[in-house]
Amino acid sequence: MNWKSRSISNTAVMLAVVLVILGLPISGNTEGKRLNLTFCCNANNDLYRVVVGSGCRCERCDSAAEAVERAGEGTGVLILADGYPEALTNLDTAVFDRAAVKKLRLYVEYPAFLPGLNVGEQRRTVWERVVIASDALGEGLPKLGIMSVSDCRFVPVKAAEPMMVVARVAGFDTAIYGIPESASPILFEMTDRDVIVATTKLSGFVTGRYAPAKEWGTVWERILGMLDPHNRIALKWTPTVHPAYQPDEKLPADAERRAFKDGAEWYLNSRLLVSAGDWDKIKDILLSGEETRLTPGPDAAVGDGSLGILEGYAAGIRWDGSQIQRVPLRADCNAEVAMALAVDWSVNESKRSRDVAGNLLDYVYVKSGMCGGKRGDPKNPAYGLIAWGAIAPGWEIANYGDDNARAMLATMVASACLGTDKWDEPLMRALLANLRTTGSLGFRGNRIDVAQLEQRGWKAYYNDPTINRAPHYESYLWACNLWAYRATGYKPFLEKARMGIRITMEGFPDKWLWNDTIERARMLLCLSWLVRVDDTPEHRGWLKTIADDLLAHQQSCGALPEIFGGTGGGYTIPASNEAYGTTETPLIQKNGDPATDQLYTAGFALLGLHEAAAATGEPKLKEAEDKLARYLCRIQVRSKEHPNLNGTWFRAFDYRRWDYWASSADAGWGAWSAETGWGPAWITAVLGLRAKGVSVWDLTSGSRVASKFRDVEKAGLSLE
Repeated sequence: MNWKSRSISNTAVMLAVVLVILGLPISGNTEGKRLNLTFCCNANNDLYRVVVGSGCRCERCDSAAEAVERAGEGTGVLILADGYPEALTNLDTAVFDRAAVKKLRLYVEYPAFLPGLNVGEQRRTVWERVVIASDALGEGLPKLGIMSVSDCRFVPVKAAEPMMVVARVAGFDTAIYGIPESASPILFEMTDRDVIVATTKLSGFVTGRYAPAKEWGTVWERILGMLDPHNRIALKWTPTVHPAYQPDEKLPADAERRAFKDGAEWYLNSRLLVSAGDWDKIKDILLSGEETRLTPGPDAAVGDGSLGILEGYAAGIRWDGSQIQRVPLRADCNAEVAMALAVDWSVNESKRSRDVAGNLLDYVYVKSGMCGGKRGDPKNPAYGLIAWGAIAPGWEIANYGDDNARAMLATMVASACLGTDKWDEPLMRALLANLRTTGSLGFRGNRIDVAQLEQRGWKAYYNDPTINRAPHYESYLWACNLWAYRATGYKPFLEKARMGIRITMEGFPDKWLWNDTIERARMLLCLSWLVRVDDTPEHRGWLKTIADDLLAHQQSCGALPEIFGGTGGGYTIPASNEAYGTTETPLIQKNGDPATDQLYTAGFALLGLHEAAAATGEPKLKEAEDKLARYLCRIQVRSKEHPNLNGTWFRAFDYRRWDYWASSADAGWGAWSAETGWGPAWITAVLGLRAKGVSVWDLTSGSRVASKFRDVEKAGLSLE
């Protein structure tokens, strides 16, 4: 056997091993279509293994010079960026000249040198995305279409008519304000040579989780077609992170039980539970004012909940497909994770879930300080409130009513599932503390900081005629008040909730702050529980109005698309390319964009529909709940390559592409963010409650929290 055949044989063995590990087919390597292409890359390059795994055969070499020499005259050669992102692809004039002599069609990516062109210093994107800049790529890839290259590193090069550029642009999947002059070419053809240049590594589209996946497959089919016009290639691969089921795939009978189990286990496998060995690092990050860090490796120690759980994963995907962690230790997230795990104990008898749930609630109410200090002082007007978060000063000072409400609701559910009254006293304190900082018309406002409370005193807030028709911030406190009224019979809980709900419903929809899907989903819970405690035709009518309006847009797949109609509240659609990434925003650029929001909408819609169906017995509400539950089971994250993401729900999902995609303009919680609390926790918990066949209202009916009412009131939370 000569050196050439021995090299090809070794390459085949190496590739077979890689394909087996990655779960790709290997039969096409020996029997598939022979392509007029030669690759210069490692055997594990994404593009190379996808091409071979799609049933094609082609040469592979380890150096550019070798690839050019071995390629047949007039064929295509791909010189890929094995050293990305640290090292550029080093080429010299000789390679390009030899390719020209042999009339080869070259594709070169992330080059350090291009003949006749000035290649600049490496740059890294922050908010920039890839935009299709011409019609050269053909059908399915229209000009101004938006795509993503995760954590993109590129070299700036001037090109007259680039096919793709990288630029900061607003839009869902189309750059609606056009391409700015600051855009840099990402893919272009050299004018004086038969060379296609990518200024970044486009061939890392699988590992890097470039999106949308289908469009990246089309991009590569077109590029390969340019290099080998005699062969048409249909690429096939499975993204490393993908939905659990396809839209037309028959769900197994136990799909909901599995989704619930995987959702609960995500918390235990997420690498977000803080361990003792990690505690000092987390404190240092938070005290420094930072909020993110790289994700620890799979062998890192896992906490037991006694030191809390981090907020989740930020939306930014790194070049290797991993995501960075958001490290804030939030009260709401910790309590909501405790709830999800407590439901897991109740349904699946997971002792680990039970223990972690209890530890997390101890962390919130005892160890973290979020209920201590000034909030633990009966003489302070902040007494009884729950801090937004721990350690970081900016998080410690804040008291968000909605975050308090979700922490309280989660504590109610967790206590019922764990069969304990251990946290009834801090729960009762929080209920009364939020009530006495709620205004005379039933509105508390979005946020009240400790310094404001100390300056004005709680009575100023209690007597304020505040009106804040913002269900995202107000409605779950109304639900808490209605629950507290059921438990204690204390009329101010009912009166303030009913008043706030009435004013809000009288202003529906035009006077609502955001007038969007989020606010409609949020109103369902308090309206359902208002029917429970005060069942009148008017109250049932309010619930029907909101439910009908929300469900009028439900898709056949069960999705509840985001619709935005508001203008204020610091939550706005980008009005320019420059505004992209500067504030909190919806996932859509315009109504009609096919996105659902699993952070802010879907979980609360599922909870609201679950409680509404139980309160009214309306079949329509139960059918809508079932459809939404099935949809959420389908779009749950599945990943063998990233087990720390398996079982969660990303904020965004495009139900037409059936892919994780949206406008990721939100400055903190973009399309691929995965929160431990908020929507994902409620999705998990409600799927578990569906398995138990019980509503939150009925599950928590045996609460003994009322036994703490008088003692807590006398200790410093009287409304007198």
